Amino acid sequence: MTPSVLPPGLRVIEELVSPDEERELLESINWIEDEVIPHAQKSLKHRRVKHFGYEFRYDNNNVDREQPLPGGLPDFCNTILAKCLKMGYIHEKPDQLTINQYEPGQGIPPHIDTHSAFEDEIISLSLGAEIVMDFKHPDGHSAAVMLPQRSLLVMSGESRYLWTHGITPRKFDVVQASEGEKIGSITADIRNLTLNKRGKRVSFTFRKVKRNPCCCSYPSVCDSQHKEMALSFHNSDKDASVLEQKYVHEVYEDIATHFSNTRHSPWPQVVEFLKGLPHGAVVADVGCGNGKYLGTCKDLYMFGCDRSKTLVDICGEKGFQAFVCDALTVPIRSGSCDACISIAVIHHFSTVERRLAVLCELTRLLRAGGKALVYVWAMEQEYREQKSKYLKGKKASDKRLGKDVSDALNKTGNSECQGLAQPSKDCNQPKGKSSHLNQVPPASLPVHTNRTSFDSQDVLVPWHLKDGRKKKTRPAKLCQALDGSANVQEPSPVFHRYYHVFCEGELERLCKQLDCVKVQESYYDQGNWCVVLEKQ
Repeated sequence: MTPSVLPPGLRVIEELVSPDEERELLESINWIEDEVIPHAQKSLKHRRVKHFGYEFRYDNNNVDREQPLPGGLPDFCNTILAKCLKMGYIHEKPDQLTINQYEPGQGIPPHIDTHSAFEDEIISLSLGAEIVMDFKHPDGHSAAVMLPQRSLLVMSGESRYLWTHGITPRKFDVVQASEGEKIGSITADIRNLTLNKRGKRVSFTFRKVKRNPCCCSYPSVCDSQHKEMALSFHNSDKDASVLEQKYVHEVYEDIATHFSNTRHSPWPQVVEFLKGLPHGAVVADVGCGNGKYLGTCKDLYMFGCDRSKTLVDICGEKGFQAFVCDALTVPIRSGSCDACISIAVIHHFSTVERRLAVLCELTRLLRAGGKALVYVWAMEQEYREQKSKYLKGKKASDKRLGKDVSDALNKTGNSECQGLAQPSKDCNQPKGKSSHLNQVPPASLPVHTNRTSFDSQDVLVPWHLKDGRKKKTRPAKLCQALDGSANVQEPSPVFHRYYHVFCEGELERLCKQLDCVKVQESYYDQGNWCVVLEKQ
């Protein structure tokens, strides 16, 4: 097998050490001072293990940086590490070593070494016997990789951060029969396979302890980026639900009429997806809002659902079928839909687990072969001077009001909320509405400034509520503002909606965690990342 079939970033270097060096290394291990594996899973018990530099914790695949082990790495590793540095297999000298001894029949469960615990490169030297190590991608693709005796495994990039790796507990491995073809993924050709009895194997796994948060390109499986994206008051799924209730559900209920007035023209690529469905197809619009997609294709049987009762009532006024429910639990029979759409919904869920749960619920509704179209806000926005033609509302510009007038309004507290959320006079609500926490945004979440780049994936986005009525007294009020009068017109109420904006590839990776789904297409449209899913 050629190296190209290996997971990206994975290398296997044969004969890193000579037979004499192998013997010296094995004889250097003092197994008399045997260690008990702390917090071990059942499959790890009775396996010999030694730690140097830092203790590797098998319960969380991590180390305690504050408790280094005395003595550092043993001297008998210096020659190996010097060779790896010279050959460019690693770029930093490791400071953590785990030595494992595997008897035939022993293994280790599939895992990813915690992103925040170690630097990119992880290397493992196989001594005493060869072994097959299994790698698996989140989308289900797997690779069985033969690690020959005295070979070095180098994991970096995607193979280190995204693919799980493990050793299946068994006494025989299925390997390629042909010599010289052992390195790489095992072929599916059963005529070229044979059983290989396992021997006693010892692995030297070297890692470099990481001192800073991880900023890899795989946020869906990165603990550092999960923590960064998680809100400081998120201690449970209940906390996430409370956040969404205050900064999504209650907000949309309060702004529903004004929101509906700004949403009237369907996006062309969503309409194209709907028109591509067969005549008479049953389609669910989960998070339908004011129902702007429910009436686009007369030859489809479409129904919608939304968390906002007021928006559902607006759908009813238009003659559409819609009902109130949460996207996490849609009261529709499994496999009853030919297609689903979820447009600008999933980004309102505040944890990875809840976003994934919504995707699971969408696919549950689909029959085999059914398709789902999902849109989420993109962190990578393309800002233009003109407002999108698909939004009906028009915002008063500085040019129309005049710069002096705009400056006067800014001085009186009518500017856009910027930076970290702070209690301010413009963060109020209309009379008669029930009081909720949206009046004072949480200080742990930044408030996004309109038409600027996103500085964080988890943000509050202001909505300036307008009742649609023209205020004839406005010029007089503005004049008073310019004159410095205290009688300034009260600013429009501002509500804050929670969003998790998606990085490029994040939505696709999230979808690939579902076993029964194939990502048929992914693209960028109208400032959104979009995927078309097909249920297998």
